[in-house]
Amino acid sequence: MLVLLPPSETKRDGGADGSSLALGTLRFARLASTRRRVLRAVTSLAGNEAATIAALRLGPRQHGEVLRNRAVSTSPTMPAIDRYTGVLYDALDAASLTDAARSFAHEHLAVHSALFGPVAALDAIPAYRLSWDSRLPGLPLAGTWSHAVTTALARESGLILDLRSDGYTKLGPLPERADSATVRVVTGAAGGTRPLNHFNKRSKGLFARALLSSGVVLPDIPSLLDWATDAGFELEETAAGRLELVAVAPALSSS
Repeated sequence: MLVLLPPSETKRDGGADGSSLALGTLRFARLASTRRRVLRAVTSLAGNEAATIAALRLGPRQHGEVLRNRAVSTSPTMPAIDRYTGVLYDALDAASLTDAARSFAHEHLAVHSALFGPVAALDAIPAYRLSWDSRLPGLPLAGTWSHAVTTALARESGLILDLRSDGYTKLGPLPERADSATVRVVTGAAGGTRPLNHFNKRSKGLFARALLSSGVVLPDIPSLLDWATDAGFELEETAAGRLELVAVAPALSSS
């Protein structure tokens, strides 16, 4: 079983003392050559501040991201699920997971980075700035990653559950097979369901956390649907390879 999460544009600073990026230690080793190509393009671009600001669409308060990318090969690293911040990762709350759940996450969860491709939960990565729609000179990200990532995912055995945003699926569509599925978050509404934006990321984070905390390897979609019901989630298969997760409502205040 493999759960795919999107990254976040916001990332935690810092990392382990004396650490730095070691591409050879990252999961999906067959992506190493593609990772090196993208990394070279990012660090080369970072030598030109104005070009980086334009390519990454950085606002006035985000110019520090240029320095992050300039030092990406030498800056300290931390586990991927600890590096990312934001709504999804706040809900996942990786720091509070048990050691067993974090070990389970390393085996069964990957974060799909625009810079590194998919990486395992505890793979050590530096802070960086690169999004699925960033424009690297001479290196279109979708064309660079798509086939390589899909091929890497196809080598994975068992259920593949895709919680990525649409943009990141362009960097590596799921392999077409019966035991892979995309999850779309919706909210109940009169006359059916509708796509949800506000609680989309939060619901994905809570869903992923519950999967990791369960420590159960689910072999197929029917098993996933049964597990979701028992865990209190509303999850439905709406078409082959398509699942809809009803958004998790926020907890009501007792005050």
